[in-house]
Amino acid sequence: MTSIFVNGQEILLQPAGWFGPWEIAAIVVVVLLLFGGRKIPELMKGLGKGVKEFKDGIAEDDKKENGEQDEKENKDK
Repeated sequence: MTSIFVNGQEILLQPAGWFGPWEIAAIVVVVLLLFGGRKIPELMKGLGKGVKEFKDGIAEDDKKENGEQDEKENKDK
């Protein structure tokens, strides 16, 4: 871990993107307070559908790009 000294006291710095157990617990409490326990499964279902659609869209774009490249190669021959 990296540390810095401020006014003679050492302060430990966590790398960005790393959450400790207290941060995770605080986030869970805030989510529960905002949405309630009944809404969370619905939110996760919607999030899962969104991620699936995003992945499908990326796969479709990759197929289109590969198809266009194949067409260009066939025209060059």
